[in-house]
Amino acid sequence: MNGTNEHRAEAPLLRIRDLHVNFRTKSGPVEAVRGVNLTVYPRQTVAIVGESGSGKSTTAQAIIDLLPGSGEISKGEMLFNGVDLSKLTSRELTEVRGAQIGYVPQDPMSNLNPVWNIGFQVEETIRFNGVARGRRAVRQRAVQVLTEAGLPAAAERLRQYPHEFSGGMRQRALIGIGLSARPELLIADEPTSALDVTVQRQILDHLDELTHEFGTSVLLITHDLGLAAERAEHLVVMYRGRVVESGPSQEILASPKHPYTQRLVAAAPSLASRRIEAVRRDDDANLYATATLEKTLAERARDRNAAQPEAGKLIEITEARKVYRLRARGLRRREVVAVDNVSFAVKRGTTTAIVGESGSGKSTLAKLFLQLEPLTSGSIRFDGEDISRFSAAETMAFRRRVQPVFQDPYGTLDPQHSVGRTIAEPLVIHGVGTARERQQRVHHLLNQVALPVEAADRYPSELSGGQRQRVAIARALALEPEVLVLDEAVSALDVLVQGQILDLLGKLQAELGLTYVFITHDLAVVRLIADNVCVMREGVLVESATTDEVFDHSREQYTRELLAAIPGARLYPT
Repeated sequence: MNGTNEHRAEAPLLRIRDLHVNFRTKSGPVEAVRGVNLTVYPRQTVAIVGESGSGKSTTAQAIIDLLPGSGEISKGEMLFNGVDLSKLTSRELTEVRGAQIGYVPQDPMSNLNPVWNIGFQVEETIRFNGVARGRRAVRQRAVQVLTEAGLPAAAERLRQYPHEFSGGMRQRALIGIGLSARPELLIADEPTSALDVTVQRQILDHLDELTHEFGTSVLLITHDLGLAAERAEHLVVMYRGRVVESGPSQEILASPKHPYTQRLVAAAPSLASRRIEAVRRDDDANLYATATLEKTLAERARDRNAAQPEAGKLIEITEARKVYRLRARGLRRREVVAVDNVSFAVKRGTTTAIVGESGSGKSTLAKLFLQLEPLTSGSIRFDGEDISRFSAAETMAFRRRVQPVFQDPYGTLDPQHSVGRTIAEPLVIHGVGTARERQQRVHHLLNQVALPVEAADRYPSELSGGQRQRVAIARALALEPEVLVLDEAVSALDVLVQGQILDLLGKLQAELGLTYVFITHDLAVVRLIADNVCVMREGVLVESATTDEVFDHSREQYTRELLAAIPGARLYPT
């Protein structure tokens, strides 16, 4: 990273002063950005950090006039190369956008048109920005753009559609489009938030290489403070539309001044996973000064570990195999092995994390245990009984004892059902209690997940992401299960909310003696919550051990690559 002092000798590339952005509503204007100031110098990477609703994406969208229809800049200036972008006409801004300021949006699937192939979308950008002219020249430039973005066989990829690309490939295509005109500034809005840690690292490394090669400045928008501090030399922390702290990354990490920044530093799993080694091995109270979450979770882990020798095996998976037969051309079919002879056990009252990249088979394994998919071969025993031999009544009883919590708390909650009805639904299905008893149970569950009783009358659309996930957990607890299967249960949440949910899960486990099967691609979270770790790759279990053993003495190169990809490795070297 280039030093900040070096940049200050140059004129700023982008200087934002006292920026205010309003959104028009029926009840009057709502101020989403309030007096933001920030500066980006040539060849500098600046990160804006904050949780959802902090105004960071709105600030980025205001720079290139991509605010939603009801959004408007009410005050302030945005000087790009000395020209105030807020004073430009739509036509003048169009000439700046893409050619001088590139943009990489957050969700690659919704920002690539599914009905056009990748080549058409890349070529369209190249033509519009005047990068190349003539059909052949545009096609050659498109191939070059995708090759630079790290896509293999780029010429063949041009004919493919977005749904034929993996998440990482789609994101590379968007980065290629954003950099196709060699802009002076690239705005990257959560460019890797939906990707596995290894793919995230590859893409960010490649983005670093490209921006260094082209001399491009980067404005990185993210909610992950660890990722921001590792990739940017200057941090801007936003909270409720305001900049609450700004400065060099290392200084802010070492000595955060604002209480909100202190909370971000303490809660970010990518940073916490780097600190937790000291927390678990040293009782020095000073280590806990900014690491309350790690301390709490580590103490609970020690309590569980002390009881583990006496705990019996609640779940035993033996040589589990799942093969899908997919239709190929004509009448032919091809076999895809999703889970290949996987064996491990889960002790009662513990947390076992199943980790791996997308396509590793971890979610398929969860579906097999939940009996949402049949085994091709092998066996899964629960409390000593083979679940494949359960009768209908035994299966119903099994579902009372084992409950899932999925990744998307909004997609798994019926938007037309109130929170109270959603939580009570399992009780109704299983015929548990009278209507009054179910209502009392709902109120008790809301209290358990730290939601007010009044939330029972609200609907999912009226709740934040963290509140919706609390509702999903409350519903899973309604039948007093013994096991929760948590499939990417915190991956879609901001880091502060992640910390709250992880703390909640720890409390519930301690109070209720729950057993967790925790499915995730994020090893930073695993370090905070798991007792044991199973690492999967392409359907195969490549490593299985205690969390400390996996993190401190991993046997497999693949596991070491996953660990190295956790953001913060460069900040907290091991």
